[in-house]
Amino acid sequence: MIKRLLFIGLLSCFFIVGCQTVEPPVEEWVLARAAFDSARAVQAAKYSAGFWHQAEESYKKARVLYKEESFDEARLEFIEARKAAEKAENSARLKRFRSGEVL
Repeated sequence: MIKRLLFIGLLSCFFIVGCQTVEPPVEEWVLARAAFDSARAVQAAKYSAGFWHQAEESYKKARVLYKEESFDEARLEFIEARKAAEKAENSARLKRFRSGEVL
């Protein structure tokens, strides 16, 4: 009887811990979107296509994961999207500066 109660108690603890919710990555989404918009403003798709496409893919993947409520994975993808978008923006600005083009 005691073993049974102990077993049920342990199972209920695992169930309660397993059901904890993860906060949606709203801040990461907003930061990724801002970085994406900034990269678009300097025509990163034209001047830094590699980083731009990487940012675009990560952002799209993160949005799908967000809709599926896989918030931990979405958070990581939004962070990757932000980093790639920032690299795309910086690279595009540098290339435009070196070519003498005014931003």
